[in-house]
Amino acid sequence: MDRKMANRKLIRLSQLKSKLAIENLEEIDWVTFGVIVKKVTPQSANNGRTFSIWRLNDLRDLNQCVSLFLFGDIHKEHWKTEQGTV
Repeated sequence: MDRKMANRKLIRLSQLKSKLAIENLEEIDWVTFGVIVKKVTPQSANNGRTFSIWRLNDLRDLNQCVSLFLFGDIHKEHWKTEQGTV
């Protein structure tokens, strides 16, 4: 893990909104971790393609969730991932 995190900045999901307001995260090599706390049943977009929505949390502040939308090959590969997965 130390090797993978070398020269990267950890930003907690619960800090993401405030960090976006004060930092240009496009210029930083950063990572975050989250737990799937809620999964919405896969939906169909107007174009007929299916997608998933996951609500992620870092378990620090359960009121601060991030919605992650999965489309295309990512949706096909990961839509069955269990709630509670990191």
